Amino acid sequence: MEQITDHASQAIHSGIPSPVLTRSVTSPDSEAGDRLCQPMDTQGLHHEQNAVRNSKIMIVDDEQLVIRVVRRFLSSDGYENFITLTDPREALKAIDREKPDVVLLDIMMSHVTGLDLLKVRQKTLSLQHIPFIILSASSENQIKRDALQLGATDFLSKPVDPSDLILRVQNALTVKRHHDHLANYAFELERQVRERTTQIERSREQIIHCLARAAEYRDNETGEHVIRVGKYCSVIADQLGFGADYCHEIELAAQLHDVGKIGIPDSVLLNPGKLNNEEFDIMKTHCDLGMQIMEPLVDTEGQRIRRHTDMGGFIMDGVDSPMLELAARIARTHHEKWDGTGYPFQLKGENIPIEGRICCVADVYDALCSERPYKPKFPIRKCLEIMLSERGSRFDPIVLDAFFERIEEIESIRQAYDDRAKVKLINDQKSS
Repeated sequence: MEQITDHASQAIHSGIPSPVLTRSVTSPDSEAGDRLCQPMDTQGLHHEQNAVRNSKIMIVDDEQLVIRVVRRFLSSDGYENFITLTDPREALKAIDREKPDVVLLDIMMSHVTGLDLLKVRQKTLSLQHIPFIILSASSENQIKRDALQLGATDFLSKPVDPSDLILRVQNALTVKRHHDHLANYAFELERQVRERTTQIERSREQIIHCLARAAEYRDNETGEHVIRVGKYCSVIADQLGFGADYCHEIELAAQLHDVGKIGIPDSVLLNPGKLNNEEFDIMKTHCDLGMQIMEPLVDTEGQRIRRHTDMGGFIMDGVDSPMLELAARIARTHHEKWDGTGYPFQLKGENIPIEGRICCVADVYDALCSERPYKPKFPIRKCLEIMLSERGSRFDPIVLDAFFERIEEIESIRQAYDDRAKVKLINDQKSS
């Protein structure tokens, strides 16, 4: 063993490669040994060293001579980017402005001491990631302990040993670079998560629009009705004092209020005349069908599917979404009336969910203002008179009042999403 050690030592000092140092490892751990013997990534290491050398170094000391000496020591090792201050009162502003990678700080200075600056650093979140290295002529252990307790990264005594200074600064800057890398990585990760969340939200809204229009296209050529009703509901909810999140959710959910029409036969849905009692009973089932489309599967779902009675009731297979739960309540209750004469459950007053009461107002208004196979388009004045006449019977008075408070905004929405513009576009595309 001694001969091997001597052989290796001679080889190192003579610059001659030693067989002991270069031979292949043949032990069971040879794979790990090979990895250890692989050459270092000198290019990456050189890049990292250059990055450290380009770091911004701030020196705060009220003695200009000390600053010159410290700067000369560090310059000899390749550091070039310095900010120097002899007035510690300017230090905090300079740090905030320059954002140095390390601060070399004296303790005993006039006006403001190094300990004072460390106390501010300890309470300022934006400064806590910047390493502070103390350079002090004081030999008191208590001062050293106080500085370290206040968050100083390191402590060097004056006169400073050049080699010691260079190593301490290099270590502090390396740690700072790793911290910055992790912080940037975390920021980028958060940005990607936000971007992905936005994409998912956009996809969810597009799916809702497609599902809503799938039903609406069956008896409306453009499908703009569902968009308008959703936006009306959002405006009314806002007037009633609901938060922005709820207003956004009800706008989306209300677009699915008539999704149950997917399950209504064409002979009933597209009938241009007045429905008889039997046909109207079939039409009323679209409320239940709409709820079933959006509710999660239950134990009896398989039987219901096999019976094929509630068509489309399993489209939203196993969903678990607060927004779709909201949409299901709207689909089921938007034809209930405040006085209890609506359908399908003859709910009365506040027993009707608030979202059902809101959508009832929005849906009826848009239906009155729009042409349907069974009715012409009414003038706006007549629409409003009809709605006002049913205050307290069909409509919740408070909800209807909120609707009238924002009628100008609702009218702007109706005009912006006018069916006629879409019909013209469709006809133009057909003729081209």
